[in-house]
Amino acid sequence: MKIRGLKAALNGDKRYPAKIPTSAVDYLVVGGGVVGLAIARRLTQKFPEKSIFLVERNASAGQETSSRNSEVIHGGLYYPPNSLKMRLCLRGRELMYQYCKENSVPHRRVGKLVVAQQHQVPYIETLYHKTQQLPWPPHSDPARVHEPVVPARLVERDEVHALEPDLSSKIVAALLSTETGIVDSHSLMESFEREITEAGGELVYSTRVVRVDPHAGSSQAADHASEEIAEDGWVVQTVTGDAEESDALLARNLINASGLAGPMILNALLPRDERIPMYYAKGSYASYRGPGVSRVSHLIYPSVGSGRTLHGFQSLGTHLTLDLDGNIRFGPDIDWLNPPPMEVRDDVEVANPDFWAKHLVADESRLPQMYEAISEYLEGIQLEGLQPDYCGIRPKLVGPEGGFQDFVFRTDYPDSFVSSAKRAVRSGRETSPMITVMGIESPGLTSSLAIAELVVDDMLDKEEDRK
Repeated sequence: MKIRGLKAALNGDKRYPAKIPTSAVDYLVVGGGVVGLAIARRLTQKFPEKSIFLVERNASAGQETSSRNSEVIHGGLYYPPNSLKMRLCLRGRELMYQYCKENSVPHRRVGKLVVAQQHQVPYIETLYHKTQQLPWPPHSDPARVHEPVVPARLVERDEVHALEPDLSSKIVAALLSTETGIVDSHSLMESFEREITEAGGELVYSTRVVRVDPHAGSSQAADHASEEIAEDGWVVQTVTGDAEESDALLARNLINASGLAGPMILNALLPRDERIPMYYAKGSYASYRGPGVSRVSHLIYPSVGSGRTLHGFQSLGTHLTLDLDGNIRFGPDIDWLNPPPMEVRDDVEVANPDFWAKHLVADESRLPQMYEAISEYLEGIQLEGLQPDYCGIRPKLVGPEGGFQDFVFRTDYPDSFVSSAKRAVRSGRETSPMITVMGIESPGLTSSLAIAELVVDDMLDKEEDRK
């Protein structure tokens, strides 16, 4: 079955007409997952004199991808050395441990074993050699640059089985990552929320963004005998709860961190043939109560298939994770979802971009496949001990055959989308950026504070300096 990408656009059904904004905000963050919260928190620190709002369509933070993952702080093993995923994972790991320690967020460095059967040993050896050559990412502590950025070592059969006696006899080696850990993601997000509100930022829940328009205010105001705000920015329409009418405000700077709806704002502004597709990969988790795991003390990951290239895999395999209470769960597996075909009638789109929500139901159908994968490295487990736990959806920018896809950070300006006549008059002014953050799947939780640092310190702060 061919997996389709969904090229839905915000307001594709044309329900919400353009409006004139009646108020303005300096920074508007769309999306209240862990990344959006981290960005809003960093904004309040960097620009304390500015107005900062975050809008989230759910009733509370992190209800989508951020609360449906493994809660792992990744050590930094898997990604291409020069990729944003690797850079932000490494920097984010350091920031995460520091933040959790300073703010009493429950977490623990438990360590991880990437285990290998004989034919998989070259895979973990390749991972190990890569870790030894990785540089420290930007913003790192200069005092630590002579230390290895990824403390890891290869472990042979006897030591592997001494560390984890429940492992299958087929496991002959492993790569030990000592910097891998776990974190209580809910406590982390609550801490971010508290800091945002204490610093004067506004968190607005149960409020969805329904339309975004570029606002070249200095030229548009002259076209209207009205009180329209004569500033550049983005007119953002929102609907709170069950309200019939939308409200419109001007965002002088817009940060789109809307996760599973990531490309939809951009798609509403781009020509239809340039739209960005989103792919949806469901991951199921199973809890376990039974024999074969009584002595487990590390996270245990299988050696994954690498696809076309070393970094081309789409999943880290059905791995074993521990929570902070010592409970064991397995997952996620990967199950690609096909969105229903999108129809266009008289330039109006008939689509359900949230089709994935109906798939957030854990059931027993995936358990036999999960059991088969797990028993490759834990031969003592029993199928009857696995129970469906929860599911999550990963926002991907490429489908099953797409290979490695990095995080994407895209900057657009109102002048990119205003009419050619106005653009000529304004001489291509680049003010009031919209930064779109897309494809933030694993290691998104680990990277969240580093993503905020990149967006706010490296991208938006430079915009402020240009003004």
